[in-house]
Amino acid sequence: MPASTPPSPPPAGTALRTLQRWRETGQDERVDLIAEEVPVAMRYNGAAFAVMMATPCDLEDFAMGFSLSEGLVARPEQLLAIEVQVQLEGIELKMTVAADAPAAALDPADGRLLPGRGGCGLCGSRQLEDVLRPLPPVGDRRAYSPIALQRALADLAQHQPMNAVSGSTHAAAWADASGRIGWVREDVGRHNALDKLIGALHHNGHSSEGGLLVISSRASYEMVSKAARAGASVLAAVSAPTALAIDLARNADLCLVGFARDGGFNVYTHPERLQAG
Repeated sequence: MPASTPPSPPPAGTALRTLQRWRETGQDERVDLIAEEVPVAMRYNGAAFAVMMATPCDLEDFAMGFSLSEGLVARPEQLLAIEVQVQLEGIELKMTVAADAPAAALDPADGRLLPGRGGCGLCGSRQLEDVLRPLPPVGDRRAYSPIALQRALADLAQHQPMNAVSGSTHAAAWADASGRIGWVREDVGRHNALDKLIGALHHNGHSSEGGLLVISSRASYEMVSKAARAGASVLAAVSAPTALAIDLARNADLCLVGFARDGGFNVYTHPERLQAG
Protein backbone atom coordinates (compact mmCIF):
# COMPACT_ATOMS: atom_id res chain seq x y z
CA MET A 1 0.00 0.00 0.00
CA PRO A 2 1.22 3.58 -0.56
CA ALA A 3 2.60 5.35 2.48
CA SER A 4 0.20 7.69 4.23
CA THR A 5 1.25 11.34 4.48
CA PRO A 6 0.72 13.34 7.69
CA PRO A 7 -0.67 16.88 7.58
CA SER A 8 1.72 19.59 6.40
CA PRO A 9 3.54 21.67 7.30
CA PRO A 10 4.80 19.71 10.29
CA PRO A 11 5.36 21.59 13.57
CA ALA A 12 8.86 22.89 14.22
CA GLY A 13 10.95 20.35 16.09
CA THR A 14 9.48 17.33 14.30
CA ALA A 15 10.70 15.24 11.39
CA LEU A 16 9.14 12.78 8.94
CA ARG A 17 10.08 9.12 9.23
CA THR A 18 8.65 6.02 7.55
CA LEU A 19 7.47 3.01 9.49
CA GLN A 20 5.71 -0.31 9.04
CA ARG A 21 2.51 -0.53 11.05
CA TRP A 22 1.69 -4.07 12.15
CA ARG A 23 -1.85 -5.00 13.14
CA GLU A 24 -3.82 -8.24 13.36
CA THR A 25 -5.35 -7.43 9.98
CA GLY A 26 -1.97 -6.98 8.28
CA GLN A 27 0.83 -4.49 7.75
CA ASP A 28 1.15 -1.25 5.86
CA GLU A 29 3.74 1.47 5.37
CA ARG A 30 3.18 4.86 6.93
CA VAL A 31 4.88 8.23 7.30
CA ASP A 32 4.93 9.50 10.85
CA LEU A 33 5.92 12.75 12.55
CA ILE A 34 8.61 12.19 15.16
CA ALA A 35 10.09 14.62 17.69
CA GLU A 36 13.65 15.64 16.85
CA GLU A 37 16.50 15.23 19.33
CA VAL A 38 19.99 16.58 18.62
CA PRO A 39 23.13 17.42 20.64
CA VAL A 40 23.22 21.09 21.57
CA ALA A 41 26.58 22.34 22.85
CA MET A 42 26.69 25.30 25.25
CA ARG A 43 29.73 27.60 24.99
CA TYR A 44 30.40 30.74 27.02
CA ASN A 45 33.04 33.14 25.76
CA GLY A 46 34.60 30.20 23.92
CA ALA A 47 34.63 27.83 26.91
CA ALA A 48 32.63 24.60 26.55
CA PHE A 49 30.21 23.98 29.41
CA ALA A 50 27.76 21.22 28.48
CA VAL A 51 26.18 19.25 25.68
CA MET A 52 22.43 18.81 26.08
CA MET A 53 20.15 16.56 24.06
CA ALA A 54 17.30 18.82 22.99
CA THR A 55 14.68 19.55 20.35
CA PRO A 56 16.28 21.98 17.85
CA CYS A 57 13.81 24.87 18.05
CA ASP A 58 13.50 27.98 20.24
CA LEU A 59 17.25 27.74 20.79
CA GLU A 60 17.76 31.40 21.69
CA ASP A 61 15.16 30.94 24.43
CA PHE A 62 16.97 27.77 25.50
CA ALA A 63 20.28 29.63 25.74
CA MET A 64 18.78 32.39 27.88
CA GLY A 65 16.77 30.13 30.17
CA PHE A 66 19.57 27.61 30.65
CA SER A 67 22.05 30.38 31.45
CA LEU A 68 19.73 31.87 34.07
CA SER A 69 18.57 28.63 35.68
CA GLU A 70 22.11 27.24 35.86
CA GLY A 71 23.42 30.43 37.43
CA LEU A 72 25.76 31.16 34.53
CA VAL A 73 24.37 34.67 34.28
CA ALA A 74 22.86 36.51 37.23
CA ARG A 75 20.73 38.82 35.08
CA PRO A 76 19.45 38.55 31.51
CA GLU A 77 21.44 41.60 30.40
CA GLN A 78 24.69 39.76 31.20
CA LEU A 79 24.04 37.52 28.20
CA LEU A 80 25.28 39.85 25.47
CA ALA A 81 24.93 37.70 22.35
CA ILE A 82 23.73 34.27 21.23
CA GLU A 83 24.97 32.68 18.01
CA VAL A 84 23.30 29.49 16.80
CA GLN A 85 25.76 27.53 14.69
CA VAL A 86 24.49 24.38 12.95
CA GLN A 87 27.16 21.73 12.44
CA LEU A 88 27.22 18.23 11.00
CA GLU A 89 27.32 16.67 14.47
CA GLY A 90 24.71 18.93 16.05
CA ILE A 91 24.24 22.55 17.08
CA GLU A 92 26.49 24.92 19.00
CA LEU A 93 25.10 27.80 21.03
CA LYS A 94 27.96 30.28 21.21
CA MET A 95 27.19 32.79 23.94
CA THR A 96 29.01 35.97 24.79
CA VAL A 97 28.62 37.06 28.40
CA ALA A 98 29.64 40.19 30.28
CA ALA A 99 32.87 40.18 32.25
CA ASP A 100 30.99 40.19 35.56
CA ALA A 101 28.82 37.17 34.66
CA PRO A 102 29.64 33.90 36.48
CA ALA A 103 30.11 32.17 33.11
CA ALA A 104 32.95 34.56 32.25
CA ALA A 105 35.08 32.80 34.86
CA LEU A 106 34.48 29.29 33.52
CA ASP A 107 37.50 27.04 33.42
CA PRO A 108 37.16 24.53 30.56
CA ALA A 109 38.55 21.85 32.89
CA ASP A 110 35.65 22.41 35.29
CA GLY A 111 32.86 22.06 32.74
CA ARG A 112 30.45 19.17 32.56
CA LEU A 113 32.15 16.05 31.28
CA LEU A 114 29.09 14.18 30.01
CA PRO A 115 26.22 15.14 27.73
CA GLY A 116 22.93 16.09 29.34
CA ARG A 117 20.54 13.51 27.97
CA GLY A 118 16.95 14.32 27.12
CA GLY A 119 15.66 13.14 30.50
CA CYS A 120 18.49 14.47 32.65
CA GLY A 121 19.10 17.99 33.90
CA LEU A 122 22.21 17.21 35.91
CA CYS A 123 24.21 14.82 33.73
CA GLY A 124 27.89 15.58 33.72
CA SER A 125 28.05 17.72 36.88
CA ARG A 126 31.47 17.17 38.35
CA GLN A 127 30.89 17.92 42.02
CA LEU A 128 28.13 17.11 44.50
CA GLU A 129 27.95 20.78 45.45
CA ASP A 130 27.10 21.57 41.82
CA VAL A 131 23.94 19.52 42.23
CA LEU A 132 22.68 20.72 45.61
CA ARG A 133 23.28 24.43 45.30
CA PRO A 134 21.27 26.60 47.75
CA LEU A 135 18.12 28.05 46.22
CA PRO A 136 17.07 31.66 46.72
CA PRO A 137 13.69 32.09 48.44
CA VAL A 138 10.87 33.17 46.17
CA GLY A 139 10.51 36.92 46.49
CA ASP A 140 7.10 37.56 44.93
CA ARG A 141 4.80 35.26 46.88
CA ARG A 142 1.50 36.04 45.19
CA ALA A 143 -1.44 33.66 45.45
CA TYR A 144 -3.52 32.04 42.73
CA SER A 145 -7.01 30.63 42.85
CA PRO A 146 -7.53 26.89 42.37
CA ILE A 147 -9.82 27.81 39.47
CA ALA A 148 -6.91 29.53 37.69
CA LEU A 149 -4.75 26.44 38.09
CA GLN A 150 -7.49 24.18 36.76
CA ARG A 151 -8.00 26.44 33.75
CA ALA A 152 -4.30 26.35 32.90
CA LEU A 153 -4.24 22.56 33.22
CA ALA A 154 -7.32 22.16 31.03
CA ASP A 155 -5.83 24.35 28.29
CA LEU A 156 -2.28 22.95 28.30
CA ALA A 157 -2.83 20.25 25.67
CA GLN A 158 -4.10 22.85 23.17
CA HIS A 159 -0.67 24.53 23.32
CA GLN A 160 1.38 21.39 22.56
CA PRO A 161 1.51 21.04 18.76
CA MET A 162 4.66 18.92 18.83
CA ASN A 163 3.24 16.47 21.33
CA ALA A 164 -0.06 16.33 19.46
CA VAL A 165 1.66 14.81 16.42
CA SER A 166 4.57 12.95 18.03
CA GLY A 167 3.36 11.99 21.50
CA SER A 168 6.89 12.32 22.89
CA THR A 169 7.53 15.90 24.03
CA HIS A 170 7.09 17.71 27.32
CA ALA A 171 5.72 21.21 27.78
CA ALA A 172 6.21 24.04 30.26
CA ALA A 173 3.67 26.86 30.39
CA TRP A 174 3.29 30.22 32.11
CA ALA A 175 -0.21 31.35 33.13
CA ASP A 176 -1.52 34.64 34.49
CA ALA A 177 -3.73 35.18 37.54
CA SER A 178 -6.83 34.08 35.63
CA GLY A 179 -5.17 30.86 34.49
CA ARG A 180 -4.82 32.03 30.90
CA ILE A 181 -1.73 30.50 29.31
CA GLY A 182 0.48 33.15 27.80
CA TRP A 183 3.67 31.30 26.90
CA VAL A 184 4.49 27.65 26.23
CA ARG A 185 7.61 25.83 25.11
CA GLU A 186 8.04 22.15 24.18
CA ASP A 187 11.04 19.83 24.11
CA VAL A 188 11.93 16.16 24.39
CA GLY A 189 13.52 17.03 27.76
CA ARG A 190 11.26 18.31 30.52
CA HIS A 191 13.98 20.54 31.93
CA ASN A 192 14.79 21.89 28.46
CA ALA A 193 11.14 22.87 28.00
CA LEU A 194 11.23 24.81 31.28
CA ASP A 195 14.51 26.51 30.34
CA LYS A 196 13.04 27.50 26.98
CA LEU A 197 9.97 28.92 28.69
CA ILE A 198 12.06 30.99 31.11
CA GLY A 199 14.12 32.28 28.20
CA ALA A 200 11.02 33.11 26.14
CA LEU A 201 9.54 35.13 29.00
CA HIS A 202 12.68 37.24 29.31
CA HIS A 203 13.06 37.67 25.56
CA ASN A 204 9.49 38.96 25.37
CA GLY A 205 9.79 41.41 28.24
CA HIS A 206 8.02 39.28 30.84
CA SER A 207 9.21 37.93 34.15
CA SER A 208 8.44 34.57 35.68
CA GLU A 209 8.66 36.08 39.17
CA GLY A 210 5.51 35.31 41.09
CA GLY A 211 4.24 33.30 38.14
CA LEU A 212 2.20 30.13 37.81
CA LEU A 213 4.19 27.47 35.97
CA VAL A 214 2.59 24.26 34.69
CA ILE A 215 4.70 21.34 33.46
CA SER A 216 3.56 18.16 31.72
CA SER A 217 6.05 15.97 33.59
CA ARG A 218 7.09 14.91 37.05
CA ALA A 219 8.53 17.49 39.43
CA SER A 220 12.05 16.35 40.20
CA TYR A 221 14.87 18.27 41.86
CA GLU A 222 16.00 20.20 38.79
CA MET A 223 12.49 21.36 37.91
CA VAL A 224 11.99 22.85 41.36
CA SER A 225 15.46 24.37 41.22
CA LYS A 226 14.82 26.07 37.88
CA ALA A 227 11.37 27.31 38.94
CA ALA A 228 12.69 28.72 42.21
CA ARG A 229 15.62 30.45 40.54
CA ALA A 230 13.16 31.96 38.08
CA GLY A 231 11.14 33.30 41.02
CA ALA A 232 7.93 31.39 40.28
CA SER A 233 5.28 31.37 42.98
CA VAL A 234 3.64 28.07 42.00
CA LEU A 235 4.97 25.04 40.11
CA ALA A 236 2.27 22.55 39.13
CA ALA A 237 3.30 19.19 37.68
CA VAL A 238 0.97 16.77 35.92
CA SER A 239 2.87 13.86 37.46
CA ALA A 240 4.48 13.15 40.83
CA PRO A 241 7.14 15.10 42.73
CA THR A 242 10.18 13.55 44.37
CA ALA A 243 10.89 13.79 48.10
CA LEU A 244 13.92 16.02 47.47
CA ALA A 245 11.85 18.30 45.23
CA ILE A 246 9.30 18.73 48.04
CA ASP A 247 11.99 19.55 50.60
CA LEU A 248 13.65 22.08 48.31
CA ALA A 249 10.35 23.72 47.36
CA ARG A 250 9.41 24.10 51.02
CA ASN A 251 12.74 25.77 51.84
CA ALA A 252 12.54 28.06 48.79
CA ASP A 253 8.96 29.21 49.61
CA LEU A 254 7.70 27.70 46.36
CA CYS A 255 4.22 26.18 46.19
CA LEU A 256 4.67 22.72 44.68
CA VAL A 257 1.66 20.93 43.21
CA GLY A 258 1.71 17.36 41.91
CA PHE A 259 -0.71 15.03 40.14
CA ALA A 260 -2.37 18.17 38.75
CA ARG A 261 -5.13 16.84 36.54
CA ASP A 262 -8.81 17.24 35.83
CA GLY A 263 -10.79 17.06 39.04
CA GLY A 264 -8.05 17.80 41.55
CA PHE A 265 -4.40 17.97 42.56
CA ASN A 266 -2.08 17.47 45.53
CA VAL A 267 -0.44 20.48 47.21
CA TYR A 268 2.85 19.48 48.83
CA THR A 269 4.22 22.83 49.99
CA HIS A 270 2.89 26.30 50.81
CA PRO A 271 -0.85 25.74 50.21
CA GLU A 272 -1.46 29.39 51.09
CA ARG A 273 -0.41 30.26 47.51
CA LEU A 274 -3.59 28.67 46.25
CA GLN A 275 -5.99 30.94 48.07
CA ALA A 276 -8.18 33.55 46.43
CA GLY A 277 -5.82 36.48 45.71
